[in-house]
Amino acid sequence: MVTIPVGQQVFSLEDYMQNPPDRMEWINGKLVEKNGMTFKHSVTQSRLDYYWRSYKISSEKGGEVLTEAPCRTNKQGRRPDVAYITRELLEEYGEFEVLPVSFPLIAEVASPTDLVEDFWAKATEYLESGCQEVWLVLPENRLIFVLTQTQKLWFGKGEVARTQEVLQ
Repeated sequence: MVTIPVGQQVFSLEDYMQNPPDRMEWINGKLVEKNGMTFKHSVTQSRLDYYWRSYKISSEKGGEVLTEAPCRTNKQGRRPDVAYITRELLEEYGEFEVLPVSFPLIAEVASPTDLVEDFWAKATEYLESGCQEVWLVLPENRLIFVLTQTQKLWFGKGEVARTQEVLQ
């Protein structure tokens, strides 16, 4: 990620919540551009969106599967690569600019520029902010880590990853 200078203008989390700039997250008081996405990252993001959406439709769960939709954690303004929002949250918040809470199910796809410590910290941040389940996807290694409040699982090449709590 690249930090974008905002000059003398102060850009608060509240400003971000009202008008989130495209492809930007609000992290530690600064606007940070999401970058480093490769072809493999985009394909992985697209496939997750497709699989979660297909399951949502076939199971008649309702809700929506979103890509790069902004949300607020306890500390930051984030844009998860893929997220699922329940029917109940959609009824509560309607068509939001920024969801004022974490999505219940989030996937982050590792980019070549991601640092492992930051990647894991982001998952922890989501879980501490009410997210029920986070998927950390490493496309280069063909690994998916699924984290909930009570368990940490990993799935490797040839295994089928499944949601543990949200899309059941």
